[in-house]
Amino acid sequence: MALLNSQYDTIMRHYDEVRDRHRSELDARILEISRTIPEISKLDQEVAHSSVQAARARIADPGADLSLYYKRLEEIAGQRILLLKEHGYPADYLEMKYDCPKCRDTGYSDGKRCSCFLKEAADLLAEGRDITSVLEKENFSHFQLDYYSDRIRSESTGKTARETAEDAMFKAIAFIEKIGEPDNHLLIYGDTGVGKTYLSHCILAEAMARKYATLYFTAYDFFEIMADAKFTHSNGQETSDAAILSSDLLIIDDLGTELGNSFTASSLFRVVNERILSNKSTIISTNLMPDELSDRYTERITSRIFSHYSLIKLIGEDIRIQLR
Repeated sequence: MALLNSQYDTIMRHYDEVRDRHRSELDARILEISRTIPEISKLDQEVAHSSVQAARARIADPGADLSLYYKRLEEIAGQRILLLKEHGYPADYLEMKYDCPKCRDTGYSDGKRCSCFLKEAADLLAEGRDITSVLEKENFSHFQLDYYSDRIRSESTGKTARETAEDAMFKAIAFIEKIGEPDNHLLIYGDTGVGKTYLSHCILAEAMARKYATLYFTAYDFFEIMADAKFTHSNGQETSDAAILSSDLLIIDDLGTELGNSFTASSLFRVVNERILSNKSTIISTNLMPDELSDRYTERITSRIFSHYSLIKLIGEDIRIQLR
């Protein structure tokens, strides 16, 4: 279920291809400039010659004064930029370009996996659970309030099922606008068939359309991946774990249907806690009521959820039965 080593290798090959492409493009630009602005080639030759001389001086005397050498390099850099501009080229025309300037197309920045790497990993993780066809139907443009009754009312709020669903839709839209902001998490709960997964799909579809790195799992799949990452040591498993912790949006659907044990509890706490601390938005949907969540999971998990998540409760009749 987790990211395979072959998928990890696929990501790294992609970076190799991107760097090769940009290197070839730079070589072509250098050749072009050598033909149109030969003065720059002469300056580059001077830099190469001066660098050799500076290296020899440093070898002969580690304390040698190279200030004149560095000053000349600055002058040459300024002359190159001036020549480029005079001939209608941008100042950075002879610099390497990157798809991701942050990691320079290596996948790693400051010793950690770059956000672009984690986006690739999230896409690969989601590949095997492709719900694109589902999202074509389950999105905000198809959201219907007609399945929610005006006769059923919430005992706590006094609102009808329809009014409750409408409020939930507006909260979901507001949630999308704040992805990545502190304490922007949702707990969607209610009885079976009241539209919790549908609402999660609506949010997912919109987040994907906005190019966020998104991950969607059933609770069963989520804990299976966490187990793979915990007990199988490989680059692919580590990447899966990193993607879950760092994706812009993580959705865990149907929490409570998994086989509960100490591992699932500790894994859930780690993911919930770390994503809260790093301002990574999370959605959890469940059939469990808040008091049932407290009974099933440890207090430190539920206290984190109830302190940092906005709660959305859906009520009404089973929509799947209505459709049948």
